[in-house]
Amino acid sequence: MSDNALYTDLSGYYDLMCADINYPAQSHSAHRFHQLFGNQGKRHLDLACGTGPHIEYLQQEGYLCSGLDINLPMLSLAKLRCPNSEFSLGNMCDFSVDDPFDLITCFLYSIHYSGDTAQLQSCLNSVHQALNTGGVFCFNSVDKDHIDNQLAAKHSVKQGQDLFSFGSSWHYSGEGDKQTLKLSIEKTHNNVTERWVDEHNMVATSFVTLQGLLAPLFDVHLFEHEHDKIQPWGGQTGNAIFVCVKK
Repeated sequence: MSDNALYTDLSGYYDLMCADINYPAQSHSAHRFHQLFGNQGKRHLDLACGTGPHIEYLQQEGYLCSGLDINLPMLSLAKLRCPNSEFSLGNMCDFSVDDPFDLITCFLYSIHYSGDTAQLQSCLNSVHQALNTGGVFCFNSVDKDHIDNQLAAKHSVKQGQDLFSFGSSWHYSGEGDKQTLKLSIEKTHNNVTERWVDEHNMVATSFVTLQGLLAPLFDVHLFEHEHDKIQPWGGQTGNAIFVCVKK
């Protein structure tokens, strides 16, 4: 299967897979960071927007929202969710816009879909060009040096008569700029279980390296991965929120 195959085939299950994500809190934290560090403009772009939940909530904060995603079935669902927003099919590592934005977000660790360091740099360059001066790029990331290959996250949710169980885990070999996001989906109906598994190739980077890539383009601020409060990153955890202000 290609890296995108599971999402293409199971895009209708995407919201179930993300049912345990606090989209309102993530969206509100991006809004607060923009209030603190940004230019106060209201044009917003969500990279790797999926089915559009972050856009749905940032619209409620008064933003004029757009979304970009490489997956057409996801964008079709996003348009149904947010009919007043603009959506584009495209690659976040190589995109351009006619009218720049004031806030660009990329949550759910989607920045790692860049694939390798060269493509990650291309993504950051595209974001920089797509922002107004003083605009904010807000995203979350995982530090490769803090990945525990034994850890996994799993949750279950019912839809009608079906029970779905979703699992995810990071795997890093310990060297290089590649890591893997492993995903599994189980669907049980009438005591019969079907299972899908997929692996997504992701870019592996440390926070030190990532800050080095960002520094020529942005003023960079790191915060703990806590969406209900604003707390500077203490240097110990392997998950962080990056708030980057265009120079």
